[in-house]
Amino acid sequence: MEQAITKPIATSSDISQILFEDVEVGHQLDELHKAPLTTVHLMRWSAAMENWHKIHYDERFAMEHDKLPGLMVNGSLKQQFILQLLKDWAGLEGWAWKVSFRFRAMDVVGTRLRVWAEVVRKIPLDDYGIVELKLGIKNENDRESTPGMALVALPYRAGKPVPYPFVPPAGVDFSDEGGA
Repeated sequence: MEQAITKPIATSSDISQILFEDVEVGHQLDELHKAPLTTVHLMRWSAAMENWHKIHYDERFAMEHDKLPGLMVNGSLKQQFILQLLKDWAGLEGWAWKVSFRFRAMDVVGTRLRVWAEVVRKIPLDDYGIVELKLGIKNENDRESTPGMALVALPYRAGKPVPYPFVPPAGVDFSDEGGA
Protein backbone atom coordinates (compact mmCIF):
# COMPACT_ATOMS: atom_id res chain seq x y z
CA MET A 1 0.00 0.00 0.00
CA GLU A 2 1.37 3.41 -1.01
CA GLN A 3 1.53 6.08 1.59
CA ALA A 4 0.18 9.49 0.62
CA ILE A 5 2.62 12.35 0.67
CA THR A 6 1.14 15.17 2.67
CA LYS A 7 2.11 18.79 2.92
CA PRO A 8 1.29 20.78 6.02
CA ILE A 9 -1.55 23.23 5.56
CA ALA A 10 -0.66 26.89 6.04
CA THR A 11 -2.09 28.29 9.24
CA SER A 12 -2.65 31.86 10.33
CA SER A 13 0.65 31.72 12.23
CA ASP A 14 2.44 31.09 8.90
CA ILE A 15 1.08 34.28 7.36
CA SER A 16 2.23 37.76 8.31
CA GLN A 17 -0.58 39.94 9.68
CA ILE A 18 -0.51 43.72 9.28
CA LEU A 19 -1.79 45.46 12.40
CA PHE A 20 -3.41 48.88 12.73
CA GLU A 21 -0.50 50.19 14.81
CA ASP A 22 2.00 49.20 12.09
CA VAL A 23 0.39 51.45 9.47
CA GLU A 24 1.17 55.12 8.98
CA VAL A 25 -0.42 57.73 6.72
CA GLY A 26 1.65 57.82 3.54
CA HIS A 27 2.49 54.09 3.75
CA GLN A 28 2.43 52.53 0.28
CA LEU A 29 1.31 48.93 -0.09
CA ASP A 30 3.46 46.54 -2.08
CA GLU A 31 2.15 46.74 -5.62
CA LEU A 32 0.40 43.84 -7.32
CA HIS A 33 1.75 43.31 -10.85
CA LYS A 34 -0.35 41.68 -13.55
CA ALA A 35 1.44 41.31 -16.83
CA PRO A 36 1.18 40.88 -19.66
CA LEU A 37 -2.51 40.12 -19.93
CA THR A 38 -3.27 37.83 -22.86
CA THR A 39 -6.32 36.82 -24.85
CA VAL A 40 -6.29 33.55 -22.86
CA HIS A 41 -6.56 35.47 -19.56
CA LEU A 42 -9.52 37.46 -20.87
CA MET A 43 -11.27 34.43 -22.36
CA ARG A 44 -10.94 32.43 -19.15
CA TRP A 45 -12.22 35.36 -17.08
CA SER A 46 -15.08 35.95 -19.52
CA ALA A 47 -16.05 32.28 -19.30
CA ALA A 48 -15.93 32.29 -15.51
CA MET A 49 -18.05 35.46 -15.36
CA GLU A 50 -20.28 34.39 -18.27
CA ASN A 51 -19.48 37.69 -19.97
CA TRP A 52 -19.62 36.87 -23.65
CA HIS A 53 -19.18 40.37 -25.07
CA LYS A 54 -16.92 40.03 -28.09
CA ILE A 55 -14.74 43.02 -27.13
CA HIS A 56 -12.96 40.69 -24.69
CA TYR A 57 -12.05 37.89 -27.13
CA ASP A 58 -12.79 38.79 -30.77
CA GLU A 59 -10.15 41.32 -31.82
CA ARG A 60 -11.60 41.92 -35.30
CA PHE A 61 -15.01 42.67 -33.81
CA ALA A 62 -13.55 44.94 -31.13
CA MET A 63 -11.49 46.94 -33.61
CA GLU A 64 -13.76 47.02 -36.69
CA HIS A 65 -17.24 47.01 -35.19
CA ASP A 66 -16.69 48.89 -31.91
CA LYS A 67 -13.68 50.91 -33.14
CA LEU A 68 -11.63 50.01 -30.05
CA PRO A 69 -7.82 49.91 -30.00
CA GLY A 70 -7.82 46.16 -29.29
CA LEU A 71 -9.32 43.56 -26.98
CA MET A 72 -10.52 45.19 -23.76
CA VAL A 73 -9.46 43.99 -20.31
CA ASN A 74 -12.69 43.17 -18.45
CA GLY A 75 -13.72 45.74 -15.85
CA SER A 76 -14.65 42.94 -13.47
CA LEU A 77 -11.14 41.48 -13.85
CA LYS A 78 -9.61 44.83 -12.89
CA GLN A 79 -12.03 44.95 -9.95
CA GLN A 80 -10.79 41.53 -8.86
CA PHE A 81 -7.17 42.73 -9.05
CA ILE A 82 -8.01 45.58 -6.64
CA LEU A 83 -9.70 43.20 -4.20
CA GLN A 84 -6.78 40.77 -4.44
CA LEU A 85 -4.36 43.53 -3.38
CA LEU A 86 -6.60 44.60 -0.47
CA LYS A 87 -7.34 41.06 0.73
CA ASP A 88 -3.69 40.06 0.66
CA TRP A 89 -2.67 43.21 2.54
CA ALA A 90 -5.44 42.94 5.16
CA GLY A 91 -4.41 39.36 5.94
CA LEU A 92 -6.50 36.65 7.55
CA GLU A 93 -7.53 38.83 10.49
CA GLY A 94 -8.31 42.01 8.54
CA TRP A 95 -11.30 42.84 6.38
CA ALA A 96 -11.48 44.72 3.06
CA TRP A 97 -14.73 46.47 3.92
CA LYS A 98 -15.53 49.10 1.31
CA VAL A 99 -14.14 49.81 -2.14
CA SER A 100 -15.02 52.54 -4.61
CA PHE A 101 -13.38 53.05 -8.01
CA ARG A 102 -14.05 54.35 -11.50
CA PHE A 103 -13.06 53.00 -14.88
CA ARG A 104 -11.50 56.08 -16.47
CA ALA A 105 -9.42 54.55 -19.27
CA MET A 106 -9.34 51.36 -21.30
CA ASP A 107 -6.69 48.68 -20.92
CA VAL A 108 -6.02 46.28 -23.77
CA VAL A 109 -4.49 42.82 -24.22
CA GLY A 110 -0.73 42.91 -23.81
CA THR A 111 -0.86 45.67 -21.20
CA ARG A 112 1.18 45.36 -18.03
CA LEU A 113 -0.91 46.50 -15.07
CA ARG A 114 0.12 47.37 -11.54
CA VAL A 115 -2.33 47.82 -8.71
CA TRP A 116 -1.20 50.30 -6.06
CA ALA A 117 -2.55 51.77 -2.83
CA GLU A 118 -1.48 54.36 -0.28
CA VAL A 119 -2.75 55.00 3.26
CA VAL A 120 -4.44 58.40 3.48
CA ARG A 121 -6.20 58.18 6.86
CA LYS A 122 -6.40 56.05 10.00
CA ILE A 123 -9.59 55.81 12.05
CA PRO A 124 -9.13 54.21 15.49
CA LEU A 125 -12.25 52.50 16.82
CA ASP A 126 -12.83 50.69 20.10
CA ASP A 127 -12.16 47.12 18.95
CA TYR A 128 -10.16 47.58 15.71
CA GLY A 129 -9.02 50.31 13.35
CA ILE A 130 -10.11 51.40 9.88
CA VAL A 131 -7.51 52.37 7.29
CA GLU A 132 -8.53 54.51 4.32
CA LEU A 133 -6.53 53.92 1.15
CA LYS A 134 -6.25 55.79 -2.10
CA LEU A 135 -5.73 53.20 -4.86
CA GLY A 136 -5.64 52.57 -8.55
CA ILE A 137 -4.45 50.57 -11.52
CA LYS A 138 -1.73 51.98 -13.77
CA ASN A 139 -0.27 50.63 -16.99
CA GLU A 140 3.38 50.48 -18.07
CA ASN A 141 3.15 54.12 -19.24
CA ASP A 142 2.01 55.16 -15.74
CA ARG A 143 -1.48 55.97 -17.06
CA GLU A 144 -4.12 55.63 -14.34
CA SER A 145 -7.13 53.70 -15.60
CA THR A 146 -8.97 52.81 -12.40
CA PRO A 147 -8.61 55.33 -9.52
CA GLY A 148 -10.42 54.64 -6.29
CA MET A 149 -10.57 54.41 -2.51
CA ALA A 150 -10.93 51.62 0.05
CA LEU A 151 -11.68 51.18 3.74
CA VAL A 152 -9.95 48.22 5.39
CA ALA A 153 -10.48 47.03 8.98
CA LEU A 154 -7.31 45.91 10.77
CA PRO A 155 -6.90 44.37 14.22
CA TYR A 156 -4.98 46.02 17.07
CA ARG A 157 -1.82 44.37 18.34
CA ALA A 158 -3.35 43.34 21.66
CA GLY A 159 -6.98 43.62 20.63
CA LYS A 160 -9.81 41.39 19.60
CA PRO A 161 -9.98 40.01 16.07
CA VAL A 162 -11.96 42.01 13.52
CA PRO A 163 -15.46 40.49 13.87
CA TYR A 164 -16.63 37.92 11.37
CA PRO A 165 -19.10 38.31 9.89
CA PHE A 166 -17.97 41.92 9.66
CA VAL A 167 -20.36 44.46 11.14
CA PRO A 168 -19.66 47.89 9.63
CA PRO A 169 -19.15 50.69 12.14
CA ALA A 170 -21.71 53.48 12.07
CA GLY A 171 -20.67 56.87 10.73
CA VAL A 172 -17.44 55.83 8.98
CA ASP A 173 -17.10 56.66 5.30
CA PHE A 174 -14.59 57.90 2.77
CA SER A 175 -12.95 61.27 3.45
CA ASP A 176 -13.48 64.19 1.09
CA GLU A 177 -9.81 64.26 0.07
CA GLY A 178 -9.96 60.77 -1.45
CA GLY A 179 -11.02 61.88 -4.89
CA ALA A 180 -12.12 58.60 -6.49
